[in-house]
Amino acid sequence: MPEAKALPRKSAFRGGLVATTAAALGLGFWISVTLAGDAQYPGWNDAPDPQGPQGEAIALGRRVLTKTPQNAPAYSANALNCTSCHLNAGRTQWSSPWVGIWGVFPEYRSRSARVISLQDRINDCFERSMNGKALPPASPEMIGILAYMQWLSRDVPTGQSVTGRGFVRMKSKQPPDRERGAHIYAQQCAACHGEQGQGMPDASGEMLYPPLWGPKSFNIGAGMARLNTAAAFVKANMPFDRPGSLSDEEAFDVAAFFTRQPRPDFAGKSADWAQGGKPEDARY
Repeated sequence: MPEAKALPRKSAFRGGLVATTAAALGLGFWISVTLAGDAQYPGWNDAPDPQGPQGEAIALGRRVLTKTPQNAPAYSANALNCTSCHLNAGRTQWSSPWVGIWGVFPEYRSRSARVISLQDRINDCFERSMNGKALPPASPEMIGILAYMQWLSRDVPTGQSVTGRGFVRMKSKQPPDRERGAHIYAQQCAACHGEQGQGMPDASGEMLYPPLWGPKSFNIGAGMARLNTAAAFVKANMPFDRPGSLSDEEAFDVAAFFTRQPRPDFAGKSADWAQGGKPEDARY
């Protein structure tokens, strides 16, 4: 799912427009108007990076996250950017934003059955969504990512989750239908992501729209490989020019279609949910 193209969505979640926009789009969830303004969601606030080494680290982290293959080639093994899922440089609500994430870690994760650090969480994404390798904790890339996420979280109280953290919680009213999903994909998604899910590169070869399956996409251990996560992302964010225009059932159908397409394996999958609690929509 595209990153730069998601910018127009900002206005849909600002000020008093929040409730009316959500209702008009039929998003199927409620966002309180009291938590919608910029003061309560500071990720919308653009501000110049600090001067000096701190600003340089923030800028590096932003580059790594928004153009991952180019800026972290030793740790990324596909054609995705981190912001392929964390839209608008990690600032869009309901696309797992990084705003406020600095103050909610360490956090317990049932998948690993332990309390993990923010560095652990970042490396989860590199090993799964990027189908790559973990960043060394003291590497410039990791320090830059942490600096950027701290910068985005600068006005969020420690321990507070912002409205729109993570993804919308959804349930399908009927079993998802992959055949219906294939038709929806052809009509709504293929123009950007390709008929075979291969994505769309620009003239330089850089991906404008990321691949949704195949060797250059996320592996089966990624969160986006799970049906419920993928459906929630699609519902709130896709198609990028008409977010929320798909029904809940359509979002589940198209997610059932593309999440079950061929994609890389994940070598560490046997260690996941070792203490139980594996979700029903896991790929393995």
